[in-house]
Amino acid sequence: MKQLEVTGKDGILLVARVLIALLFLIFGWQKLLDYSGTVQYMTHAGVPLPALATVIAIIMEFFVSVAIILGAATRPLALLLALYTLATAFIGHHYWTMSGMAHFENEINFYKNISIIGGLLALYVAGPGCYSLDKMWQSKTGP
Repeated sequence: MKQLEVTGKDGILLVARVLIALLFLIFGWQKLLDYSGTVQYMTHAGVPLPALATVIAIIMEFFVSVAIILGAATRPLALLLALYTLATAFIGHHYWTMSGMAHFENEINFYKNISIIGGLLALYVAGPGCYSLDKMWQSKTGP
């Protein structure tokens, strides 16, 4: 019975990793496929150093999300992605400077980012579970 509990928890952690990273994976892939369009968007949005910001966004959203899904360096990357998400909340969804529908839409997106940070912090605390590269690497190197 104890083994079933561990397996259930680890299965849920796997699903959680996939679900928390899915949003980043989708939008990171879009940025990767349309680098120049993303740079233009970042320029229009007033993001400093838009070409560098685009590279950072692609790395964080696509490559880090793939690593989290696979359970590779899960804890440090979950924390790093949480910090990235906090930065994007303040840079991209500054609803307090807006009015009307833009205020409403950006307020929702700001607090969605804050909620995502909560999930990433929970993943940081819980770790990746047994179904992960982290666990596989740990078992090869010892206890």
